[in-house]
Amino acid sequence: MTLTAPDASARRDDQRGLTEAEVAEAQAAFDAIIEADQRIEPRDWMPDAYRKTLIRQISQHAHSEIIGMQPEGNWISRAPSLKRKAILMAKVQDEAGHGLYLYSAAQTLGISRDEMTEQLIESRARYSSIFNYPTPTWADMGAIGWLVDGAAICNQVPLCRASYGPYGRAMVRICKEESFHQRQGFEILLELSNGTEAQHRMAQEAVNRWYWPSLMMFGPPDDESPNSAQSMAWKIKRFTNDELRQRFVGMLVPQVEVLGLTLPDPNLRWNEQRGEWDMSEIDWTEFNEVLAGRGPANAQRIQHRRDAHESGAWVREAAAAYAQKQAARERRAA
Repeated sequence: MTLTAPDASARRDDQRGLTEAEVAEAQAAFDAIIEADQRIEPRDWMPDAYRKTLIRQISQHAHSEIIGMQPEGNWISRAPSLKRKAILMAKVQDEAGHGLYLYSAAQTLGISRDEMTEQLIESRARYSSIFNYPTPTWADMGAIGWLVDGAAICNQVPLCRASYGPYGRAMVRICKEESFHQRQGFEILLELSNGTEAQHRMAQEAVNRWYWPSLMMFGPPDDESPNSAQSMAWKIKRFTNDELRQRFVGMLVPQVEVLGLTLPDPNLRWNEQRGEWDMSEIDWTEFNEVLAGRGPANAQRIQHRRDAHESGAWVREAAAAYAQKQAARERRAA
């Protein structure tokens, strides 16, 4: 049984009006779709908890793309060449597009973009902790591309198979563009590493700054992650936080050798017996502090987003007025 509604808000009204038998039938149909590894679409019935989980995850992902434009946008005018400026500008533009895709996907679940924006600028919604760190040198653009976007690829490629259709389809294009971003960062670090002694040192210092925060991007350890088990049961996620972290580290080890740099973990080594990487303990106190809004750049990032929202109010008002005028003309013509 598939229940449909004209829009997301109507779908929620329908669900409140269902009998227990109808809810049970709809739940069974939903469970069958998940079990068959097929897709839930916006007009399909879904449990409220599934919808809320998706809204939280997709909106946080969208917020991360928008906030993530700031640390790199700050370097566009200071990039060392016209080529580097053009590439970095294209990357920041991609991230704006990613936010647009994801906000659009979240809107199919019955939440408005205005509401998501309000949640962000009022600090009621989270975004990735990684974007609350400063970028003091050009090498940070390389480290962000290689480590941060590399972690994003590791985390997001499985999301292309997410059980919610609009989310999975948005991730296909996003992951293709993130692969470009990762290669761009790797190339920056490679050039710096093979440059002067000062450039090599700058590259290593950037890797040292971003390595541990990039490992934190996958979230808390599995035994402290409150949402992972249910998200995996619904096939929104496909791997646990720790599984993705292990996969990411395994990807970095051969790449860092090519770069001629080192990962800042003296305890990093392959454990043949366990079949995974041994590594030092992540500083989860730092992770929790950043999530709580007390990171190095939390206040700055949110304030810039608030300022941008306020300064763009006249554009939104003008666009709305123009749309109303066009609609009035079409009504008169009809």
